Amino acid sequence: MKRTVREIGERGVIETILRFLEPMPGMPVPFGDDVSAVEVDGGRLAVVKTDMLVGRTDVPPGMSLKEAARKAVVMNVSDMAAKGVKPIAVLAALGLPNSLTERDVEELASGLNMGAREYGAYIIGGDTNEASDLVISCSAIGFCEKGRFIGRRGARPGDILAVTGFFGKTSCGLKILLEGLGAPREIRDTLVQSVLVPEARLKEGLALASTGAVTASIDSSDGLAWSLHELSRASGVGFSVENLPVAPEAERFAELHGLDPYELCLYGGEEYELVVTVRPDLWYEAERALRSVGGRLIRIGVATRTEEVTLNVGGRARTIESKGWEHFRT
Repeated sequence: MKRTVREIGERGVIETILRFLEPMPGMPVPFGDDVSAVEVDGGRLAVVKTDMLVGRTDVPPGMSLKEAARKAVVMNVSDMAAKGVKPIAVLAALGLPNSLTERDVEELASGLNMGAREYGAYIIGGDTNEASDLVISCSAIGFCEKGRFIGRRGARPGDILAVTGFFGKTSCGLKILLEGLGAPREIRDTLVQSVLVPEARLKEGLALASTGAVTASIDSSDGLAWSLHELSRASGVGFSVENLPVAPEAERFAELHGLDPYELCLYGGEEYELVVTVRPDLWYEAERALRSVGGRLIRIGVATRTEEVTLNVGGRARTIESKGWEHFRT
């Protein structure tokens, strides 16, 4: 008997589909990266990304339709940011339940426009159809020089592992929204807003691409642990994490509810930080580039020859499991 998609999970679904696809000759970005691309004008890439938001799985309680539509755009921008590419235009295909009102449609349209303009892009068209659940599928396009594109496959042993921000806030925010856990007002708003109003690190991604210092990059929306394993598989390296970037708000929330801050940091999702590997000789240049755009680059570890992903803090080593958000299973 054939297994269900629930049993094989999102990764299994993708692997099944890829077995039936004939790769385009000279495809500049292989299957399995954050985006796709085709070469144009000799040496330039047209970079495209499509991502889908579905009401049941991607819109938590408390998120407005305007915020949901904005998030659908941000999801795409974040993947483009990880490649160092600025999106210039977005298409939006909407599947709408027939119970939505005209006011609801206005909210969706406003959120789409807000998300695009926030990152210097424009909604240029799309499609609408009837659906049993809210579906917002966006496709972004941008251009870059082939040599400036940052893939997943370039990490080498000895490269510095770094991130563009702290982790764990969205894990906590989802526990507040989905499980009803409480938090003091001074951290509650920050935790909830991290879920409802996510931010793509576009200026950081563009700044890093300009330095030539980054050897591999991925967006962390499926969780930090999952992202590390994705980079590990693509580049054929391992990672030793020596400084786990737990957000202070997540540490406090964990203390209040008896939770493991490491778990909140590693195995959450819905975070849109960049996880990158940096050439050691260009580390300070990359760090300066991020500071120049108001961002930060946090060193958390190093790439290793053995294809293992481990956390090594306080003289203790533990395996970072390959888990995070996965459609059909999570």
